[in-house]
Amino acid sequence: MTTVETAPATPLTWRPPAGALWSGRWVDGASTMPVHDPEDGRLLGHVTDTSPTEVDQAVTGVATAVASGASGKSWPAWKRREALEEAAALVVRHRERLAEVISREGCKTLREANGEVSRAAETLRLSARQTDRLTGETLPFPDTSRGEGRLGWYTREPVGVVAAITPFNDPLNLVAHKVGPALAGGNGVVLKPAEATPLTALAFAEILLDAGVPAGRLAVVPGTGSGAGHALVSHPLVDLVSFTGGHRTGNAVASAAGAKKTLMELGGNNAVLVLDDADTPAAAQAVVAGAFGVAGQNCLSVQRVFVAARIAAPFLRHVIAATEELRVGRKADPRTDIGPLISEREARRVEEWVQEARDSGAVVHTGGRRDGAFHWPTVLTDVPADAKVMTEEIFGPVLVVEPIDTVDEAVARANDTRYGLQAGVFTTALDTALDIAERLRVGAVMINDSSDFRIDAMPFGGPKRSGVGREGVRYAVEAMTEPKVVAVRRGA
Repeated sequence: MTTVETAPATPLTWRPPAGALWSGRWVDGASTMPVHDPEDGRLLGHVTDTSPTEVDQAVTGVATAVASGASGKSWPAWKRREALEEAAALVVRHRERLAEVISREGCKTLREANGEVSRAAETLRLSARQTDRLTGETLPFPDTSRGEGRLGWYTREPVGVVAAITPFNDPLNLVAHKVGPALAGGNGVVLKPAEATPLTALAFAEILLDAGVPAGRLAVVPGTGSGAGHALVSHPLVDLVSFTGGHRTGNAVASAAGAKKTLMELGGNNAVLVLDDADTPAAAQAVVAGAFGVAGQNCLSVQRVFVAARIAAPFLRHVIAATEELRVGRKADPRTDIGPLISEREARRVEEWVQEARDSGAVVHTGGRRDGAFHWPTVLTDVPADAKVMTEEIFGPVLVVEPIDTVDEAVARANDTRYGLQAGVFTTALDTALDIAERLRVGAVMINDSSDFRIDAMPFGGPKRSGVGREGVRYAVEAMTEPKVVAVRRGA
């Protein structure tokens, strides 16, 4: 693996019109906070550190805009569809500037950032298609004697104001996954992006306004979780909170939100099962790609692999070889496979978890080193069952490989976690794969693929600590709208 190289950084080619957006205009709040490149600590700019009072202005402004158009006449479904389609086209048109911002303020290589831009455009296109599906159905009043002489139906109406809180690891597409469905459903949105990556959200907001989204229906309030975030989710005019982040923060969000609707994706500790009839080299390549993309900072990353003992040794050799081919380096270098973690603090945490496992008897086969915010892709075996790298979501480039003797043991080990987001199974026996899929307690099972696969039309989420409800464009639109019944008594 290649040592990190440094090079002079150039200024960003895009700057936001102001540090925040609310009440239909770009504004600079009373306080600011800096945005740095995690690769080298260079200052990229400043955004507003939104205060609770300013959050109140933002939420009140969006709520007023939504209330004034509650009937849908001010921004009907066809206009919403056209705005989202235009936004998708603008995202593609501004690919280079968006990819630059994503990569510079975040942890993605420029190659990974370009991929995220494509996915965000697809998310917006999928959101646009939902506007003609906001239909209800007639209700079976004749099916009961109490319904005689009546007819009725229901429609789907917006919930009102959606508070969206997004993480750093997909600063464009995960924003699109919340804002797109919310707007498609006719809602207003107040977005608080991750503290580390607010510039991408502001660039995206500018695109949405240029595409025709009414300025009053969208606000962006950068800031801290304890400041802007708490004020947003606890605001009485917020009707639904959509949050992606860690379980501990999710608990705090739920407590602050109180009795209002929530959608939460809270991470995973994802397992892949490799059975003895699997294509060993192909499985190893898929596992390495799924474990170390975005330096492991992905809720779908492969963290634990349970491999049949008969093929464990060759599988491990393939994994180590593929891992050692990865290049660690500058995000802007097209040859780079692994960039930095989002901060040196996070890299130190990963380093500490690896050392804890090593002190308890784990074997480090490759990696296990850190340089600033960079942590080298690391493969471990012989990890104790109670080590953090086995029990918690590491959100870093660490992979645990463990041999298993039976399918039952593999399923039990995979389920032995407080998370349940996704899993992968490699086998050529379809009946076995389907049996395992039924027994795994997760939101999705990828057969002959790693856990790190998702299309944006899928229902996305999982049981246990992995979240509340389901995202994915269609399912988010459904959650962000609610049925309204109209019943007519004839002859009255």
